[in-house]
Amino acid sequence: MLPVVPFCERQEKLERLFGRSALFGDRIDEAVRRILEEVRSGGDAAVLDCTERFDGVRPASLSVDVDRLAEAHARLDDTLRGILVEAADNIRRFHEKQLRASWFDTEEDGAGLGQRYVPIERAGVYVPGGTAAYPSSVLMNVIPAQVAGVEHLYLASPPGPDGLPHPLVLAVAHILGIDRVFAAGGAQAIAMFAFGTETAPRVDKITGPGNAYVATAKKQVYGMVDIDSVAGPSEIVVLADSGADPRFAAADLLAQAEHDLRASAVLVTPDAGLAEAVRSHAAAMTATLPRRAIVEASLTDFGACIVTDTLDQAVEVVNELAPEHLELLVRDPEALLPRIRHAGAIFMGPFSPEPVGDYFAGPNHVLPTGGTARYASALGVEDFLRRQSVIAWTEARLARTGARIATFARAEGLEAHARAVEARLAGDISTHSASKRQEDEQADPHG
Repeated sequence: MLPVVPFCERQEKLERLFGRSALFGDRIDEAVRRILEEVRSGGDAAVLDCTERFDGVRPASLSVDVDRLAEAHARLDDTLRGILVEAADNIRRFHEKQLRASWFDTEEDGAGLGQRYVPIERAGVYVPGGTAAYPSSVLMNVIPAQVAGVEHLYLASPPGPDGLPHPLVLAVAHILGIDRVFAAGGAQAIAMFAFGTETAPRVDKITGPGNAYVATAKKQVYGMVDIDSVAGPSEIVVLADSGADPRFAAADLLAQAEHDLRASAVLVTPDAGLAEAVRSHAAAMTATLPRRAIVEASLTDFGACIVTDTLDQAVEVVNELAPEHLELLVRDPEALLPRIRHAGAIFMGPFSPEPVGDYFAGPNHVLPTGGTARYASALGVEDFLRRQSVIAWTEARLARTGARIATFARAEGLEAHARAVEARLAGDISTHSASKRQEDEQADPHG
């Protein structure tokens, strides 16, 4: 469990870690393709059939009555309700700082250029469920969409034995004011959002985590709708120096490993003694965990203590891995931060364990996995906004630049483009202006 890997032998381990995120083979691809086509042609009935087939329950209705959300909220423990509301407030405040302002600049001749930020109209949020509950996924996906101004928000989550999504999911939907909730999970829920059914509207974007079937379905419908990402298994890298507390490092690795059999938890350190201490603490702590079997398998298959010769080498390994979560358990995390090029979220110092970000601090926990932090970012408000360019050329500006634009168009072999500009130039502009003045005079002879 948690093998030690010298820096010089790291490549094989890194390749195995990157391989976790390879999508899931022809068998799942084909199964998902059939489900998507079934829902596209069969609508509500097909979603219900798939739910019965895969989840072992057939809800009375895909749509969850709004009273059920209120009932779930009313049954919440008061302490938990307060925590959920506080977490929602923290997440909302953080994401409000991401809002972008539209702008428009007008120059001396009256020509103007600008950019508008416009929210998408409809978003569908997928929340995993069944026997587990993920209220944090509701918060992290819904709140940035609300801050962006998305008008129509819908939520889908698998039904339990009672035909309803988990009560915590329903309760948080009520807290956030989401009243369109659907009892559907898996690839059929993604298809429902992508194509629309008699009950569920087609959306513009689908966000939220899920299993291999959900991830594959999102990949296959991308282009018909937008998606946040095709997320792989969760991961953490703990970068620690000799000043780190090995108990903290071990605890944080285990917190990630308990997610999933394919979750990855990696310690990177230049201190071989620390690596051994972390391994020892991790073994002792694992023995008392409820999800011990999952943790042991995860650490054995996708965990490692990578021991480098120097801290510089440790930073190099981190940037190679581009982890979803990175903890800096070092003496001076602020000094090290500028050297971290690739990471989804960075947790600074011994009192910023990764669960703080999962649940409560405010930044989004929907993060790039499998090395995609090299080019991708956390889910945020901008993911629910579109940028629109605004161009307001004037007659004077076109007269001054039109010939150059027409020449450019002809260089690309697009004669009609050039003529569309030239139609407004020289005598054509004068004719247009004279005609416009005549129209104005006829409309207002005293003008």
